Amino acid sequence: MNHRNPWLPTVFNDLFDVNLMPRMNTQAPAINVLESEKSYTVEFAAPGMKKEDFSVNINGEGNLIVKMERKEEQNEQNKNAHYLRREFSYAKYEQALILPDDVEKHKISAKMENGVLYIELPKTEPAAEKVERQIEIG
Repeated sequence: MNHRNPWLPTVFNDLFDVNLMPRMNTQAPAINVLESEKSYTVEFAAPGMKKEDFSVNINGEGNLIVKMERKEEQNEQNKNAHYLRREFSYAKYEQALILPDDVEKHKISAKMENGVLYIELPKTEPAAEKVERQIEIG
């Protein structure tokens, strides 16, 4: 039997929901990876972000590096008042993805659309089929 104490959530809310504690943005974007016959597509959920907030590159080890950094200041300009509270927002995220061997690294492309960063990873053409057989000596 599951007993719930009604006071427990209130205690935790009072303990953690105070303005004295700094807020940290530690959430990473959700990632989807799709595979089709001709490519892989990596999707990063990034609502409210712009393409200028992202950097996508391949490092010296051949890994795909996705970086996101966003600084935002929220304030209201009022000459007849002073700030009692002013919020600044800063988010930074970096993800390294090891690319499969069948990705054509020089053809990777990226686009930002409706709050989602799409990275297209085209596959290389399949190599000719390897034939292994015993050859009779005549």
